[in-house]
Amino acid sequence: MSLEVIILAAGQGSRMYSSLPKVLHRIGPWPLLEHVVKLAESLQPTRTTVVYGHGGDQVRTQLAHLNLDWIEQKERLGTGHAVQQASDVIGSDATVLILYGDVPLLSRQTAVSLLDLVKAHPSGLAVLTVMLEDPSGYGRIVRNPDGQVLRIVEDRDCSPTELTICEGNSGILALNGARLKNWLSRLENRNAQGEFYLTDIIGFAVDDGVPVRTVCAESVDEVLGVNNRLQLAHLERVYQSQRARDLMLQGVTLRDPARVDLRCELKSVGRDVELDVNVVLEGSIQLGDRVRIGPNVWVRDCEIGEDVEILAGSVLEGARIEAGCRIGPMARLRPGTHLKQSVHVGNFVEIKNSQIASGSKVNHLSYVGDAEVGSSVNIGAGTITCNYDGVNKYKTIIGDGAFIGSCSQLVAPVRIGQGATVGAGSTITRDVPENQLTLSRSKQVTVEGWRRPSKSTQEA
Repeated sequence: MSLEVIILAAGQGSRMYSSLPKVLHRIGPWPLLEHVVKLAESLQPTRTTVVYGHGGDQVRTQLAHLNLDWIEQKERLGTGHAVQQASDVIGSDATVLILYGDVPLLSRQTAVSLLDLVKAHPSGLAVLTVMLEDPSGYGRIVRNPDGQVLRIVEDRDCSPTELTICEGNSGILALNGARLKNWLSRLENRNAQGEFYLTDIIGFAVDDGVPVRTVCAESVDEVLGVNNRLQLAHLERVYQSQRARDLMLQGVTLRDPARVDLRCELKSVGRDVELDVNVVLEGSIQLGDRVRIGPNVWVRDCEIGEDVEILAGSVLEGARIEAGCRIGPMARLRPGTHLKQSVHVGNFVEIKNSQIASGSKVNHLSYVGDAEVGSSVNIGAGTITCNYDGVNKYKTIIGDGAFIGSCSQLVAPVRIGQGATVGAGSTITRDVPENQLTLSRSKQVTVEGWRRPSKSTQEA
């Protein structure tokens, strides 16, 4: 039996007080809706349909990379009305799973348990419920004395007795497509809100003698929707806690799991990796064996080889770092940086769109941009490549074994030959020959008779 997924994502999210549609607010690396889509993809459906409304163009544009069918809910008249918009595309023979675009942390295990109920009982209806200490705001699962589900009553429509029920409705359910289409056609909006409630189909199932079975979520957090910034922040911490736990179970050392933010897709992670406090990983990340990342480090879209050490306060983006490199503290690697084996990049050094070959060192207060640096090169403190003339950018090439003295300016385009030495404080505007000392300085002069000015005193 094929699986079709419908994701309801039309809500405005007015309590977010944001111009951004609610389902585009992020948890970890992805918008809320993308978390739900990724769950759906893991179940291998034949079709995933998103029912959208508020900010639809923005939502569709941001998630254009995903394989989705889109249906607009022009009027937002409740959850039942939202699913009705997709009624024409629902396959009669399919199992339909209904999810919510603002419920990002539903586990695959729970979703599979729900679908397994339908698989075992194809004629039935499976509902995901949750036990709540405070069920306010949730629809209540009303059962008969034998425990069979009779109906779901929305919070605002509950009687005083029904308000005491602690089993809440998550809104997530699975059932046969033909039955769903039939029950959608019977929905009415005779309730306090004048809306078409999807939950009314549970009553239809009972009336039609269709068994209603339930799965109870393991935690409230996996079925919690986001309606305001407090809930968004809460689920962010839940998500980060889950990611941290997964990493530690893979053998990664987190000095404080509560102070590491994983906003990334970890393509690979090696053995004996260690992350200190306040490390933030974003984008696409690869970490080799024995990588050590110090405190307060931000890394985005980087490939980091084995035995690399990144010291405190460093910022890395779009860089490829091969084995044995040492970076920081307070270093910045910008996009296009490629460090080969055992390169040292030290404090307050910035490297951009440059390749630095094995064994070279840029240890202090330097800027290297649009450059090719050979192996075993030493770039002294305060050196800069002057790569930009205000209009165009040019390349600096430094040969193997070169030594660049402190506070030098290499005005690109320029080539420093193998084994060359550039004297400290030089401004280099022409190519430097191999194995020679080249420098550019004005003559040192001592001014006879000069005296340092003294502070004047005012007479009373």
